[in-house]
Amino acid sequence: MSRRNLSQLYRDEFTGYSASKFRQDLLAGLTVAAVALPLALAFGVASGASAAAGLVTAIIAGLVIGALSGAPYQISGPTGAMSAVLIVLAQQYGLAGVWLAGAIAGVLLLVVGLLRLGRFIAFVPAPVITGFTSGIALIIFIGQIDNFLGIQTPGAHSATQKLLGYAQHSFAVDFHAVALGALVILTMLLWPKKWALRFPASLLGIILATALNNALGWTTPTIGAIPQTLLLADRLQIGAIPWDNLSGLIAPVLSITALGAVESLLCGAVASNMTGVRLQANQELVAQGVGNIIIPFFGGVPATAAIARTSVGIKSGGHTRLVSIIHALALLASMFILAPVMSRIPLSALAGVLMVTAWRMNEWEAIHTIFGRRFKTAMVTFTVTLLATVTFDLTQAILIGVFISGLVYLSQSASMEINVQEVDPEKLRQHGIENAGRCRHVRVAYLTGPLFFAATGNFNEAFAQVTNTHALILSMRAVPLIDTSGLEAVSALHRRLQAAGGVLMLAAVNDKVRDYLDRGGLTELIGEQNIFWSADQAIVAAEALGCAHCQAEQAG
Repeated sequence: MSRRNLSQLYRDEFTGYSASKFRQDLLAGLTVAAVALPLALAFGVASGASAAAGLVTAIIAGLVIGALSGAPYQISGPTGAMSAVLIVLAQQYGLAGVWLAGAIAGVLLLVVGLLRLGRFIAFVPAPVITGFTSGIALIIFIGQIDNFLGIQTPGAHSATQKLLGYAQHSFAVDFHAVALGALVILTMLLWPKKWALRFPASLLGIILATALNNALGWTTPTIGAIPQTLLLADRLQIGAIPWDNLSGLIAPVLSITALGAVESLLCGAVASNMTGVRLQANQELVAQGVGNIIIPFFGGVPATAAIARTSVGIKSGGHTRLVSIIHALALLASMFILAPVMSRIPLSALAGVLMVTAWRMNEWEAIHTIFGRRFKTAMVTFTVTLLATVTFDLTQAILIGVFISGLVYLSQSASMEINVQEVDPEKLRQHGIENAGRCRHVRVAYLTGPLFFAATGNFNEAFAQVTNTHALILSMRAVPLIDTSGLEAVSALHRRLQAAGGVLMLAAVNDKVRDYLDRGGLTELIGEQNIFWSADQAIVAAEALGCAHCQAEQAG
C-alpha cells in the first residue's frame, strides 16, 4: 500500500477523534498490556530466547507494527505459534540464527506486501490452517513439559522426538515446580470470564505462584534478571551476522514468513468480523515486514499479530491503533518498574500459562465441524497437517497440507459430468424439421465441469462407446475452463468422428473457453459453421444434416 493510502487509513481512523475516545483507547491499551505481559514473558522463554526478549518483542511490535498496521485493531507481539517454530531453530542455530531468520523473513513479508500479493495467503485451505494450528499447540505443550516438571532433558529436532525422549531418559520430577504450574493452570481455568475482563487470569496465576514460591522458600527455577533496557546486550549486530548458516536457514525463514503472514491476516479476518472494519492485507504485511526487520536488532524474536490480544483490545472498547501503542508503552514502563519482581517468576508458572494457551489455541469449533459432520477429505487434510507439523517443520506441514488439498480438489474436479442424450423429436418439430426423430444419428452431450488434464480420462471414456453418430453436439455452457489437454481431447474426438463420416459441433461456449479454443486452433479445425450460440441451434442444424444423411443412405 502506498503512503497516500496509509494516510487515508489514518484520516478515516482519527476523523472525529475525541477525548472520550482517547480515554477508551487508554483503558483498552492498559488492559491489553495486562494480558500481554505474562504472555510476552512466556513466549520469549518458549522461543528459546529469554523473557526479556519476549518483552522487547512485544514493545517494539506494539509501537512499530501497530503504527503501520493495516487496521486500527491489530495488536502484534510474540505468539505461541511463532515460538513453536523458533524453539527448534534456536536449538539448531542459536539465537543468532533466530535473529537472522527473523530479519530475512521480515524482508520477504515487506516484499510480499509491496507487491500486493497478500490475497494469495487466502489460498491456504481452512483444514490446513486448523491442522497446523493444532500441531503448533501440541508443539507448545510438549515444549513446556520440562519447565512444568522442573527438569531438563536433551533437546530434539522435533516435538515428536522430544516427546519420545521422555520414555528414553530418566529424570527426577520437582514437585514444587509441578505445584506452581498446576496452581496457574487451575487459576486460568476456574477464574470467571467476566472477572477476567478486569484482571487477566494468567497474570493472577503468575502473581499467586510467584508469591507462594517466595513465601515458602522453594528453589524452583525462575526467569532470572530482566535487563532494564530496550536494547538488549544479546541482539543481532551487523558485524556478527552468521552468514555461514544462511543455506540452512532457508526452510525456517519460509516457515516464519508463512506463519507471520497467515496468522496476521487470520487475526485481521477475525477482528474484521468483530468490528466491521476491513483489514488492508497488503499494508498489514508491510507493517509486519518492517517490524520484523527492526526487532532482531533490539534482541527480540519474530512477531506476528495476536488474535487473543487483539480481541481483548476490541472487547475493551478500543477504537484506534493507539491501543497498540499504549499497550507497548505500558509494557516498557513495566520493564523499568517491575523488573525485580518479574525476575522471580517461576518458569513452571510460565509453563502453566503456555499449556492453557496451547489448549485454547485449537480451533475446537472447526475441529468439531470437520469430524462431527464427517467431512472425510477435511479430516484427512487436518490429521496429516497436524502430524506433519509436530514431526517436520511448519513450511513442510503447510506444503503437505496444501498438496493433499490440491489432490482432493483435482480428484473432485476431474469427475466431469457428461450426459449424452438423443435428440428430442418434439423440440425439432417445433422448429419445422420434417421427419424429426426418425434419424437417430444426432446426439447431444451436456458437459458439466472444467475440461482440464485431470478430466480428460473421464471425457475420453464417455465418448469411446459413441457409435453410429452422424453429428455429436458438445453443450459447454457449464464448462468454466479448458486447458491444452482438454483441447487435445476435443481435437481427437473431432478427428475420430470425421474419420467415420461424422461431424463435431460445439454449443454455448463461454467467452473464456472460446478464447482458448481460438488460440489453440480448435475453432479453425472444427469450423466456425459448427459452433453455435445455443444447443437448440446446433440441434436444428445437426438434425437437418442427419436427415439428409439418412435420405442419402435410403436412396443408395
